[in-house]
Amino acid sequence: MEELDGEPTLTLIPGINSKKRQMCFDWGPGEMLVCETLFKKKEKEEKVLGCPFIYIVRKDIDVYSRILRKLFNESHSIFVGLQRIEEESAGKSRKAQLVRVSKNYRSVIRACMEEMHQVAIAAQDPVCGRQYSSQVSILSAMELIWNLCEILFIEVAPAGPLLLHLLDWVRLHVCEMDGLSADVLGSENPNKHENFWNLPGNTQTLTELELKWQHWHEECERHLQDGTFASNPHLESLCKVMLGDDNALLEQKELLSNWYHFLVTRLLYSHPTVKPIELHFYAQSSLDLFLGGDSGPEPLDNILMAAFEFDIHQVIKECSIALSNWWFVAHLTDLLDHCKLLHSHNLYFGSNMREFLLLEYASGLFAHHSLWQLGVDYFDHCPELGRVYLELHIERIPLNTEQKALKVLRICERRQMTEQVRSICKILAMKAVCNNRLGSALSWSIRAKDAAFATLVSDRFLKDYCERGSFSDLDLIDNLGPAMMLSDRLTFLGKYREFHRLYGEKRFLDAASLLLSLMTSQIAPRSFWMTLLTDALPLLEQKQVIFSAEQTYELMQCLEDLTTGRPEPRDLEGQRPQDDDIETTKVEMLRLALARNLARAIVKEGTLEGS
Repeated sequence: MEELDGEPTLTLIPGINSKKRQMCFDWGPGEMLVCETLFKKKEKEEKVLGCPFIYIVRKDIDVYSRILRKLFNESHSIFVGLQRIEEESAGKSRKAQLVRVSKNYRSVIRACMEEMHQVAIAAQDPVCGRQYSSQVSILSAMELIWNLCEILFIEVAPAGPLLLHLLDWVRLHVCEMDGLSADVLGSENPNKHENFWNLPGNTQTLTELELKWQHWHEECERHLQDGTFASNPHLESLCKVMLGDDNALLEQKELLSNWYHFLVTRLLYSHPTVKPIELHFYAQSSLDLFLGGDSGPEPLDNILMAAFEFDIHQVIKECSIALSNWWFVAHLTDLLDHCKLLHSHNLYFGSNMREFLLLEYASGLFAHHSLWQLGVDYFDHCPELGRVYLELHIERIPLNTEQKALKVLRICERRQMTEQVRSICKILAMKAVCNNRLGSALSWSIRAKDAAFATLVSDRFLKDYCERGSFSDLDLIDNLGPAMMLSDRLTFLGKYREFHRLYGEKRFLDAASLLLSLMTSQIAPRSFWMTLLTDALPLLEQKQVIFSAEQTYELMQCLEDLTTGRPEPRDLEGQRPQDDDIETTKVEMLRLALARNLARAIVKEGTLEGS
């Protein structure tokens, strides 16, 4: 039967009493929003305002720590590099690579811990100082656990070297040891230093260690049995220590920082060639002896014990419960997975343990305004659900600036996330329209391949032209290229701008032909016909006949189609009578200009035929 986890931690929100007031909440990508819900009171009852605040409950608050952000940033590059390790590399080469990766992770943890320690010392506020100190303890525990996992699971140290690795492990993580070692070794006579016997360290080869240990053991046992040191209790106690006597070691408990320090010391003097499979027996008995029933094991003790029992999954589970964020378990699990230690462990909801933890960690990164960029790479390396998670999270990134939007867009385009690209471009196009930045809006609508929005923006361009008499963002319109075909209105905008360019270059025949084709092909919106006909006036008044008789007839037909069936002018509310007068004047001028041009064209064409 599956073991049940403990109850989740209860988060209290100050100022809110859920027994007296109704609450509502909404989940975000890495947080929960909580607020009071106000309901209408009965008429006779006094209306009382509730709490006006919205509380944000974050599940991954560590992403907001300045120092821990360095941990996340630097470990990201290590993670990405690990994914690139070739699967073909095997044996010692691959193992050496994985050990090096593990040490790199630990160096990042240690650097972060040392910086946090300095900040804790310099903190002016006692509360902040305690918070930083607490974080130092957590980071220290993380490195302690990781180092042990490195020894047992990644290096897979055999009997003999195993104890040497454990000695280095204790020496590194028991804070006083480094200082004491430097003090002892720096003295004139290290063997006479008062702290000499407080350092059970070893820098000898395995063979030397085994030979000297056996010699010590035999000599000590003989002297103890012969009562050589019976007259000197201190020497007798020392002899028992060298024999690995549990009681003698426990008498020096104040020199031992914790039970795993006791464990390694005990193994050094009693079983220096301990095999990995035997570790958990010594670890459990050392824990029991050291605590002596005075207190129960702490979460860290349970994690280390699970490691000594070679229960990787229990180590990960205990760390997931005890630690405040997913960074540790996600990266450690990924590394162990590359060591081929977790492939058989699949979760019941469709993902393996490695992927589940990476997904959780990356989801937390997406709650941060800049760390979300790191989360993208973690999702990329989750083959089962990473793509789905990325699509869901990337749509919820607030596009505060165009620069940030472009970053998101590039990420989506590189991964061929078509729907997300279209959605982002639509959002940016709408923002640009709201800010009356028509050029930007048109550019985003083209990039989104959104014909409807491109039509809307094109209409805004045409309306703007009618009001101002000139186009804005000429460079964009002049260089539409194939994008012009996205919608009829956009095509018309581009062609209409081309008409103005031809006219400006005094290529009147080409300009006239293009203008007529815009009307007769029905590509121009009917509401814009009068503007086009008005644009034809200067061409109709040129000394040279620009429009042929046939073209003039077509223009006249367009004018009649436009004016036929128009409603009679009425003084409706908000309608200006002078507008009707202007339109009437335009129509009369056009008719007169068309009639003149037709006469000139007929004469010209007749003359050419007669000649």
